[in-house]
Amino acid sequence: MMRVRRVLGNIGMWGAGVVIAAVLGVSSAQPASAEEGTGNMVFFKGGFMNLNQDRSGQIFTDTAGISGLNGGNAGWYAGAGLDLVMSKDVWGGMDKTWVVGEIGLQFNSINSNRVNNVAGSIATRTLTDTLATDPQKVQLTMVTIDVAPKIKFMEGHAFRPWIIPIGLDIHVISPPSNRTQYLDLGVQFGGGFEYAVWKAFKVGVDARYHLTARLTNTNNDYFQVGPYVGISF
Repeated sequence: MMRVRRVLGNIGMWGAGVVIAAVLGVSSAQPASAEEGTGNMVFFKGGFMNLNQDRSGQIFTDTAGISGLNGGNAGWYAGAGLDLVMSKDVWGGMDKTWVVGEIGLQFNSINSNRVNNVAGSIATRTLTDTLATDPQKVQLTMVTIDVAPKIKFMEGHAFRPWIIPIGLDIHVISPPSNRTQYLDLGVQFGGGFEYAVWKAFKVGVDARYHLTARLTNTNNDYFQVGPYVGISF
């Protein structure tokens, strides 16, 4: 089980390494044509994520740990998004530098354990008036919706680095917190690069840090890194 977790935890790192190697390999060959079209892009991403603090010892995650702790930090993510061009020269402030607006949706799956399911225990207590545990795998998940400005440099080149100075996040956590709350607000910071490998098709790598307001009374901050594939249109 631990070996499987280590493999899953390294998915993003391996994926990022593969993309970097591919970009370096393509770079040594004839450069790909950087066909931008309008500059807009749809992208699909996945990789490794890690919570700053696990959610063990909570009522809905493991019934306060009475049958073991659901204490995973690491996991994987999958998502998609749109980059929509707002300016191709930072509104006259910087040549060959774009500002695009990212709209993204991301699903995070955190390593989870077989622990006591509080809903099953409550149901058993209510129906039979007996106290019993209900061992189940309680899956920890999180959804992040973001809107963020992305500054892309080096217009006209196949290789383009970019940064997100700050972006808005809305998070949904599952199971809910001890307060039975599941919505959180936050910001994100990030950076990465992409390479036009063929016509409108691009590959890239990004890393981001998500800082949350902790409105759920849980620490939902996390880091992520992984590859993505984009298609310009």
